[in-house]
Amino acid sequence: MKNFAIVAIVLLLVGGVLFAVTSNKQPAPNEQMTDQKAPAMEEKTASPTATSVSPTGEAKDESNVKTVTVEGKPFSLTPSQIKVKQGDTVRIVFKNTGGIHDWVLDEFDARTKQLSAGESETIEFVADKKGSFEYYCSVGNHRQMGMKGTLVVE
Repeated sequence: MKNFAIVAIVLLLVGGVLFAVTSNKQPAPNEQMTDQKAPAMEEKTASPTATSVSPTGEAKDESNVKTVTVEGKPFSLTPSQIKVKQGDTVRIVFKNTGGIHDWVLDEFDARTKQLSAGESETIEFVADKKGSFEYYCSVGNHRQMGMKGTLVVE
């Protein structure tokens, strides 16, 4: 009887330790563990220029282009607010510093693809309507966990 009690206590202790270890290491769905370093990825960014050429071959004035670098890391987007003027072309340089994330702004049909840690992507859209619009990460429940911000068009 004494041996049975010792074996039961040891099994409970081992089970408790295994539970504690495995429950803390489970990543969220669609979420890469952030303490692991991702392999170096090719960075995809566009360097801003004074002018660019439109598909029709005409020079495009970039004086009304507002370039903003947005950094995505687990459960936050920085900056959390972007202000532009109506009619501005908005260039978002989205840099993902950890996990798998994207950048989405529904009202202007603007979005990056899902990027791994270390990757970046540049997108452009015209802010042609005034108001406040939420941008967010659409991966898993990241938006609900606070990975969002506001674009204010004045």
